[in-house]
Amino acid sequence: MPSYLVETYLARGQAGERAARERRACSAAEELAQGSIRVRFDQSIHVPEDEICFFIFDAPSGRDAALAAQRAGLDPFRVVEAVSSRKEKK
Repeated sequence: MPSYLVETYLARGQAGERAARERRACSAAEELAQGSIRVRFDQSIHVPEDEICFFIFDAPSGRDAALAAQRAGLDPFRVVEAVSSRKEKK
């Protein structure tokens, strides 16, 4: 299944908020997966200097990943497919 990088804003001073956002992302993905949309939250990456936080979802489409992010209240402003070297090695 493809992975999608969901780009969001997260200020330097709000780094502690990342864990709460991860929990919401995981819950939203699980909720969608109980229905007909197979979505899984993988991880997040915070870049404090740029005030950006990326959330990675495994999903059938970018639209499904964006839906999970929206349900989690992440306020995504960009969703793009991503390829990880970790997945290529499997």
